[in-house]
Amino acid sequence: MAASSELAGENSHSSSLLAYDALQNRQGFDSIILDAKFAADTRTDFYDRSLTSRSYALVGVTCSSIFSCLCIIAGIVILANYGVFGVAMVNMVSDDVVDMSLLSLERDVVVLILNLIVMLCTESIGFVHSMSLRSALASESRLHFNTNLRLLTAARGWHNPNGSLLNGITAVLLIISYSSPSLVVCLSQQMSNSPIPVDGLAIAGLPLLFLGVALLLQAVIALLGMRAVKILTWSSSPFDLTAALVHHTQLTSVPFRCMRCVSDLDVDGGPAKPSETQPSAWQAHPSIRKVVIFLWGLVAACAGWAALVMYIWHKYNSTTFRTPPLITQTWTFVPHGEPNYIWYIIPGANLQVWILLFVNMAVVQGPLTLGLHCAELIANVIRDERQWRCATGRKGLGMTTNPLKPIFTNPLCLVLFIAKPFLHWMFGLAFIIPNFASDGILGAVGIVMYTAQIWNLCIALFIFACFFTFVALRRPRGPQPATYGHLQTLANLVDEWSPVMWWGHKNDEIPYCHAGTSDHPLPDVKMDCIYAGSGVGSHPSIS
Repeated sequence: MAASSELAGENSHSSSLLAYDALQNRQGFDSIILDAKFAADTRTDFYDRSLTSRSYALVGVTCSSIFSCLCIIAGIVILANYGVFGVAMVNMVSDDVVDMSLLSLERDVVVLILNLIVMLCTESIGFVHSMSLRSALASESRLHFNTNLRLLTAARGWHNPNGSLLNGITAVLLIISYSSPSLVVCLSQQMSNSPIPVDGLAIAGLPLLFLGVALLLQAVIALLGMRAVKILTWSSSPFDLTAALVHHTQLTSVPFRCMRCVSDLDVDGGPAKPSETQPSAWQAHPSIRKVVIFLWGLVAACAGWAALVMYIWHKYNSTTFRTPPLITQTWTFVPHGEPNYIWYIIPGANLQVWILLFVNMAVVQGPLTLGLHCAELIANVIRDERQWRCATGRKGLGMTTNPLKPIFTNPLCLVLFIAKPFLHWMFGLAFIIPNFASDGILGAVGIVMYTAQIWNLCIALFIFACFFTFVALRRPRGPQPATYGHLQTLANLVDEWSPVMWWGHKNDEIPYCHAGTSDHPLPDVKMDCIYAGSGVGSHPSIS
């Protein structure tokens, strides 16, 4: 009896292997036919090149360049008229009618608006840079995901505009861009040429010049990268990119993986049963883990910074700082009154002082800028997955969308859109350069670190890290294989391209079923069946 059962099991296993081999042989034949179809189709409107996105991006880069040129011109004019430490007054109010605390709050609001403008400029430039980098990686057969860490991923060659050297320079310029707004706007008092002292806001020339140069160089690098490579599509959608790569034979589907998700890449391909839950972005994308760890490193570093400031204050307050302790009454969002802080003076004179100031700002603020840049990866990867999972919804997956729609309809993108200028502004409240000018000349330049505001920034970063960690660890439900914008996985799963696609069960075949996409709604896959794919696909035909 046992022998007969063992023989029956061996026969069943042998028949499955024969069926799988036969399916592979048929797949090879179908692939030849499919390749012939691909070669025969030479239409240029084969996929959405998203020229509208290109137009929006170039308008954004043009506006950024204009803004940077205005900053450069204004900075040069101020330097020529007032010198390295000179400032230009922009509004003057009599000293007896103005409240300095309100004037300081007005300065903070102007700095926040300037941070918002810098964010809009760098995002426009960054979009062009990311599109050119994506195409450069694709031309080197090194593009795996639709979304990559833009400044930490480089094409080959030091001379390449998308290479490591210019990517590193772009990262430094990005840090300078976000460090400058806090230095540009300062408080000023005019006493010599007026019978009554007047107070107001003033603009420092050299930081404004640095801001303009940093933005302009980023725009130049992005445009050089755009000219150095052929951009297949300007669409941020992973489906348009996959279709473009398939059309240009830079990507081909792998047979028998119609039920394999992105985390199954290291597993031998073949038949698989549907899974009720899918892997998280943390499991599927190796760079996501690094980003989450980096965000928590920022939280720890900020807490350590606050603790260090408190330690230095306790040790030297009686002899140096002479500021009140940190208590509930002195803990505010915006520093005013008599807060708890420590300070130090920047040594040197003229240009040397400004260089040391920018170095101090960049060293402390740089990790925050890079951390927020890296958080884009999580937001965009989740956006790609949300778009793919629309293929099992009632309306299906629409291929053609407004290029601005994914930004303003994705909660993660909106959170990041708000968090970038806001967190940089909060950093500016904690790490302040008290650049107060008298009679148009800046006085002694130093750096003040406010303890309560550092803890406020730490709390905000903690909430930010918790939110993005939760999103990265969340596992999608349902049998639809997760892709997270992985191009090879999408090429394996999408076997029929159309302007609107649905994913689901397609064929009952022996011994394996087939799941794929169609231009009409499909039934749900059968959880107790094994899927391997039919091996017959259609050429993507997207306009």
